[in-house]
Amino acid sequence: MKSLEDAEADVVSVVNERQEITYGELKSFASAHEIDEELLKKSLDVLEKAHAIAPRNSGGILTYYILQDKPMFNRIMIVEDDKNINKLMALSIGRGFDIAQVYDGAEGLKRIRYEKPDLVVLDLMMPGMDGLEICQNIKMDPNLRDTVVIIVSAMDATSNRFKGIKNGADYYIKKPFDPAELKSLVTIFLRKKGKKFDPLIDLPNEERISDAVEAALRETHKDYEMGRIGVEGLAGFAARFGNQSGITILRLVSQLLQDKVKESKSNAFVGFLNGNDFVIGGDRQMVEKTVATLTNEFNAVLPFVYQGEGYKPIELGMDDVYGAEKPKLGIAYTEIKKDFVMQRRAEILKSKEKEGAKDIGAYTYEELRHMLGSEDLDITITRDPNDGVRLSAGKKGDRPRKKDEKKEELDLI
Repeated sequence: MKSLEDAEADVVSVVNERQEITYGELKSFASAHEIDEELLKKSLDVLEKAHAIAPRNSGGILTYYILQDKPMFNRIMIVEDDKNINKLMALSIGRGFDIAQVYDGAEGLKRIRYEKPDLVVLDLMMPGMDGLEICQNIKMDPNLRDTVVIIVSAMDATSNRFKGIKNGADYYIKKPFDPAELKSLVTIFLRKKGKKFDPLIDLPNEERISDAVEAALRETHKDYEMGRIGVEGLAGFAARFGNQSGITILRLVSQLLQDKVKESKSNAFVGFLNGNDFVIGGDRQMVEKTVATLTNEFNAVLPFVYQGEGYKPIELGMDDVYGAEKPKLGIAYTEIKKDFVMQRRAEILKSKEKEGAKDIGAYTYEELRHMLGSEDLDITITRDPNDGVRLSAGKKGDRPRKKDEKKEELDLI
């Protein structure tokens, strides 16, 4: 059995090599390097306290990120009028940062413009100026637009989460907030080594989704369920209001979905298929509840989405900017039967073998979409490490279907 120091060296080496790695992958690595699970946990705890790594639960998967070897002394500004909450935020973020605390919105924006912090933690309701206006000013200013903005608010998240994301907020946390979540987000946003952190981009990638799908296929529990959550009408919405509006909707759904999985406190898994579909797997009851609450919250926020694009509430008796017809958005869920995935998986493996692949490895997004019945794309997403998320609308799913062509239906349970 290795010493704690040797185990730490091995663990930090593999996290550094991979840049980010799941706890499951670390367990496999540890098992192959004479590190038992107790020693692995001790090593991770030491490395976290030394600020060498940082953990985050993303899409139901605990992922560890490598941090910069020599972290910059980042400046953070907390703009929150409640002095007790402001103090709790500062304590939650912890040492290693230059933290400024401000208690008034207008004063906060003035100091942000002058001091140019790397990250701003914003409340929404404050004297002087509200947080959404501050966020909008930050993201519209060429000298400040790269500033990370995290909104932490007790206000109704139904509309304010969407408004925050639309105005450029990088993340939205509901009060009462989890101090560990705030610390994790701040650390990873500012000190993550390698590619820029984006909560949509950093949902489990194709390798992690591949592992999760394989695990789901091995699952024997009768109440395990896997399915797709799609954003219907997203291509038309993006075509009408612009690709950035489409990305805003995806970021909204992603944060809502991750919140629901976190609230369920289950071992559920969520991944993004680089289109208008997410994949979810877990206990049937939890999946059904997650989909139901996601749908309810998404439907509740839709009036604010449309209003943000120029549509006026009917009760005001005013004409919409774009006319009466709206591009409809909605959440659609499709449960996927294991036999369906197994059949398509066999096709992919056979194709790989024909191509002479010695190591099957992870599936590509195209292969994952084929396995999960998500091939007729209305949109495609490019997740670039440096430039962020890019959306292209009008792909294969928009082509006219021939009269004698039938859409293949999934074999549902």
